[in-house]
Amino acid sequence: MLACFGRSPCTRGVIDEAEWLEQPRDPLRVERANEAFEAGLAARVSRPPPGVRPDGVAVFGIDNQVSFCHPDGGLYVPGAEEDTQRAARWIVRHADRIDQLVFSLDTHRMHQVFHRSWWRTADGAAPEPLTVIRAEDVREGRFVPADPAERERALEYCRKLEATGRYVLTIWPFHGMLGGVSWALMPALVEAALFHAAYRGQDPRYEMKGQHPLTEHFSVFRPEVEALQGERLGKFNRNLFDALMRHERVFVFGQAKSHCVLSTVRDLVERVEAERPEALSRLVLLEDATSPVPPPPSEPLPPELDFPRIADEAFEDFRRRGVRIRKTTDEFD
Repeated sequence: MLACFGRSPCTRGVIDEAEWLEQPRDPLRVERANEAFEAGLAARVSRPPPGVRPDGVAVFGIDNQVSFCHPDGGLYVPGAEEDTQRAARWIVRHADRIDQLVFSLDTHRMHQVFHRSWWRTADGAAPEPLTVIRAEDVREGRFVPADPAERERALEYCRKLEATGRYVLTIWPFHGMLGGVSWALMPALVEAALFHAAYRGQDPRYEMKGQHPLTEHFSVFRPEVEALQGERLGKFNRNLFDALMRHERVFVFGQAKSHCVLSTVRDLVERVEAERPEALSRLVLLEDATSPVPPPPSEPLPPELDFPRIADEAFEDFRRRGVRIRKTTDEFD
């Protein structure tokens, strides 16, 4: 049972949890922190929570931001709005089982190497969103940095990114702009997190990523390219890894399945395999709370840009390696 969560004004009346979860709400709204707090307090009475276990259950939400999860977002992922609603409901439904919430925030500024502001075409125009820039394009002058002094570093970046075999440089629409509405977590998820904080007495943890101008940072754990011309751009986030893997179960969801979720889980799986492979079964991916970036309109479609296929193949690989794949509707285990 929940108290008036999702109603305004709050009357401290008790409502059925299922009723609140189905109430129609504007997906892009100011989060109702006071109502979430009141609901959490009421839930403490109607279903007293257990004590927080430092090694219990963690939930890791990756980049559930307006940019990706709302149709007006700069890099909207079709399906992400529904993913977010399912994740928020799941958190509230299982708040008594979840000990720690962790959320990442993709965090960008105007002038970064994957934004059109960084580049110019041979005739001086800014490239269009979803343009692919390869090292060969930079060498031959089809694309050049807006700041000519950055040419060698930009060329090295493209070369190193391609050498990973994971991605090629894509010019993304502006997204996750620090301080903007698009940078915020979706309100439904914020309200679920605030409810959990009031109910369990444990604030969520937030991790920002993606601020270095010279590298993409799909994975929450590390940048795609860690060094350029001797300059360190970032390193593996050991602190976050340890904070997650001390738990007996780590549920993962977020956006996008083909990029930030994929890269984050891949880094997590590879590190767990190297250090304690028996812990892989602790990882649980919520497959109905994540969606891939759609492929760009390109004929023929290069294999490295077929994002839905890449995501599905990666999830199947994770499953084969011991990671569990579940839905939010499955029994909580």
